[in-house]
Amino acid sequence: MRSNPKAMMVIVGAAALIAMSGCGASGTGYQGASSSPPSAASSTAPPSGTSQSLTITIKDFDYQGPVSVSPGAKITVKNEDTQAHTVTSDDGKAFDAAVDGAGGTVQFTAPTTPGSYPYHCAYHSNMHGTLVVK
Repeated sequence: MRSNPKAMMVIVGAAALIAMSGCGASGTGYQGASSSPPSAASSTAPPSGTSQSLTITIKDFDYQGPVSVSPGAKITVKNEDTQAHTVTSDDGKAFDAAVDGAGGTVQFTAPTTPGSYPYHCAYHSNMHGTLVVK
């Protein structure tokens, strides 16, 4: 059976669109040098009874990861910078995760009460983000 190059292009293009539409994460914080924060996209909560595992990546002194999570979701913090960072809720009570530099990871549990939880890095005052629990 001969392959049809035009049909293959359509299939590959459709697969790429489907894969891109499933991406729900975007940067949640921004460096003070930026003129404006990146736009936020929301992630979808999993069906009841399933676990949700999400990652906040720290790279170039910026938080990148989920904008919204389910109550009690397990969140992994991955540090791709060489310096240590934290993901500390602004109220200091909801969560506080410190992660070493150069590939360090740590995990914390999202609050169980729905709401917006602004956070920051305790070591670098220009790093901010918001985690929405819904």
